[in-house]
Amino acid sequence: MTMQLDHEQLHRLLEALGESDIQEFRLEGDDFRLEIRRNLPAQAVMAPVMPAPVAAAPAPVAPAEPAAAPPASTATRSDLLEVTAPMVGTFYRAPAPGEPAFVEVGSRINVGQTVCILEAMKLMNELESEVGGEVVEILVDNGMPVEFGQVLMRVKPT
Repeated sequence: MTMQLDHEQLHRLLEALGESDIQEFRLEGDDFRLEIRRNLPAQAVMAPVMPAPVAAAPAPVAPAEPAAAPPASTATRSDLLEVTAPMVGTFYRAPAPGEPAFVEVGSRINVGQTVCILEAMKLMNELESEVGGEVVEILVDNGMPVEFGQVLMRVKPT
């Protein structure tokens, strides 16, 4: 199947991508290749642990309380940083099914190391660490949907 984009279709595609949270997009045809990458501000990726939001989260959702109780105890540690989702998507711990996870609790990570994949609209976006340190908690299960700003894991910086 031959794919062709006219000027209007390309304009609508670029406009839709501009309004989305997608960081990387690639489209290939027989005689063209369109690749778009953008770097969103890094403040959404790593932020200091703030005890108040974590303590407020379990109150409205009673069934999640037992699962949320252990993270609340570590949330008081001001030496941890949170890795948060820079976009809405599906969280994957490994590059493909059956492959080892990028990181585990206790793993030492470096700046720029891939820690997970967030899938948005069938695009796989590798999330790279902004700090080096030790992964203390992984708060999202593999294959679960995440929201913008949701805490994915906590890291003790080195």
